[in-house]
Amino acid sequence: MSVTINVRAFVAPDDPEACMRFYEGHSKLLEIYYGIAKITSGNVDWIQHRNTIVVIVEDETGTKTYGGARVQMADGVLPLPIETAIGKYDPKIYEYVRKGSAEICGMWNSKEVAGMGIGSLILCRVSVALMSQLPIDRVHVLCAPITTRMGRRVGAVIDTSLGNDGTFYYPKDDFIATAMVIPDVDTVNNADPNERNLIQELRKDPVQTRTESGPKGSYDVNYNLKIDNFNYYGYDVQP
Repeated sequence: MSVTINVRAFVAPDDPEACMRFYEGHSKLLEIYYGIAKITSGNVDWIQHRNTIVVIVEDETGTKTYGGARVQMADGVLPLPIETAIGKYDPKIYEYVRKGSAEICGMWNSKEVAGMGIGSLILCRVSVALMSQLPIDRVHVLCAPITTRMGRRVGAVIDTSLGNDGTFYYPKDDFIATAMVIPDVDTVNNADPNERNLIQELRKDPVQTRTESGPKGSYDVNYNLKIDNFNYYGYDVQP
C-alpha cells in the first residue's frame, strides 16, 4: 500500500469530530472482527475529558482515519479503563491509579492498513513519546496476548502483582488480558534500545516527517505530536 499518513496528538475535547471517527472505527473493528460489542475503553466519556490525549492516524486530507490510541491520565474524575475492567477481580489496581499515572488504551488500526505496523510500531512508540509533555511517571496498559510483545518493546513489564501473575479473563471469558506497566516513562529503561532511541527522537522533535518501515514495506509519516492547549486538572483541585 503506497500512502502517506499523518499522525497527530490533541486534547480530546478540542476535536470532537476526529474523536467520533476514532470511536466509530474502533467500535466497528471490535464488533465485526472480534464479536465484542462493548469494552471499558470503548465508551464515549473520554471525548469530553480534558485529561485524555488522542493520537490519531489519518490520511493526508485529515478526513479518513486509519487508527489511533488514547493516553488517559488518572485524575480522580474519570476512572481509567483498566480500573473498570479489572477492579472487580483485583481491587489492588485502585492503589496504583493515582496522580502521576495514566493508561494507554483504545489502540486500534483498520484492516486497510493491517501489516504496515501502524498499531504495533507507530502507535505504541508515539503514545510513550508523548509522556514527556504530560505530568506522568507511570503508565498502565491492558494487553491482549498478541500485544504483550509490543508492550515489552516500548518498555512495559508484566505487573505480576495483579490477577493471576498479571493475567485476567477480559473482555470475555475466552479472552486473556495481561496487565502491564511502564514504571519509568522518562527513561524507559526496559525498552528495546533501538525503540528507546526512536522514542527520544520523537520527544526531541515532535513535529517531523520520517520514512517508516513495516512488514508490508515503507511509507512516509508526518508527525505532529505537540500537544496544544493542555492543562492538567484533577486530584490537586478536589475537595
